[in-house]
Amino acid sequence: MKSCVLAYSGGLDTSVILGWLQDQGYEVHCVYVDLGQPCEDRDAIMEKARNCGAKSSRLVDVREELCRDFAFPVLAWQAKYEQIYLLGTSIARPLISKVCLEVAREVGATAYAHGATGKGNDQCRFQLAAEALNPDIEMIAPWRIKSFREAFPGRTELIEYCDAKRIPVKASTAKPYSSDENVLHISYEAGKLEELDVNGVELVEFGMGVSPQDAPDKAEEVTIGFESGVPVTLNGKKVSALEMVEQLNTIAGRNGVGRIDMVENRFVGMKSRGVYESPGMTVLYDALMNVEQLTMDRDLMHLRDRLAPEVAEMVYYGFWYTPKMDALFAFIREAQKPVTGEVTLQLYKGNIMVASRQSPNSLYDEEIATMEGGGTYNQDDAEGFLRIHGLPCRVQGRVTPRKF
Repeated sequence: MKSCVLAYSGGLDTSVILGWLQDQGYEVHCVYVDLGQPCEDRDAIMEKARNCGAKSSRLVDVREELCRDFAFPVLAWQAKYEQIYLLGTSIARPLISKVCLEVAREVGATAYAHGATGKGNDQCRFQLAAEALNPDIEMIAPWRIKSFREAFPGRTELIEYCDAKRIPVKASTAKPYSSDENVLHISYEAGKLEELDVNGVELVEFGMGVSPQDAPDKAEEVTIGFESGVPVTLNGKKVSALEMVEQLNTIAGRNGVGRIDMVENRFVGMKSRGVYESPGMTVLYDALMNVEQLTMDRDLMHLRDRLAPEVAEMVYYGFWYTPKMDALFAFIREAQKPVTGEVTLQLYKGNIMVASRQSPNSLYDEEIATMEGGGTYNQDDAEGFLRIHGLPCRVQGRVTPRKF
């Protein structure tokens, strides 16, 4: 009998896909990858998979790994897709594929199935990761199969299938948008959010925090410590990567931090509209930036900043397990070595302000930087500095004068 693993959430799509795969003659092993997404009853999801005919079902908790080995290296790059998206969904997908392939190897499955659509980015992230890790794996993406789409052209048919098979699902034919959750963020898209005249942050019922308008009228301070670019202490207490993100989600969430609404360019070529909330990671990006300002060499920082959009694009597209990404992560580990220090931020109604910052590796020298008289910087030296740097401008100005 053919055997496959299914990246399983227990929602409408993967519930139908589980039944459909069995109809196609597959023995299915369901894998629920715990990324910190809120769930009423994880045990019930596993039991549901077994009751619906899965050969096996298991939950794999990778919350710590997601934060430590996936989110934090991207954080070190200050990587944001198209300037504002913190890549919460993108970061998680290669990890899901890795876990599913580990299970496939264990149970002897030769195929890997997922519920991503043929219009979105996730199909790329799942498949590119899987093919890099196991080039011989058979990928099954039902939404890219014409017969599957003809059988299930919409949510009504999906729900009818579940009713006929007595598959319990919490779904209705009317939903204003869809969401995807993990410990890093929640994304909201589709439905009414496809209408650009709809205010996305007013439509969405956010799950990780309050609106800036409803946040407290007093700023809340939070202190974050970094070691070589990795966040390690929160308000003076050493915490794990997962604890750092979860606790900052709570703190930043109650202060209305970390909401965005954007129209982005998908890898497959179309533009789409998404609303995101990433309270904890938003604070970490800001905190790390302030420690970097003290500790990172100027030319190194500027090189990192030029490369960061490239990293963000690779993460967004799904090119995680590639030699190029390996080299870029090696680069950022080296670049972040001196980035050790502590910053205190004030969170107020969606805003982040710096209260103080310090580092044993600080390159900031008040004696050099002071605008007051004296100090160790000799302003006479600037005369020669500018004459040398201005030489090409003077030569060019004489050869090809500019009108002004």
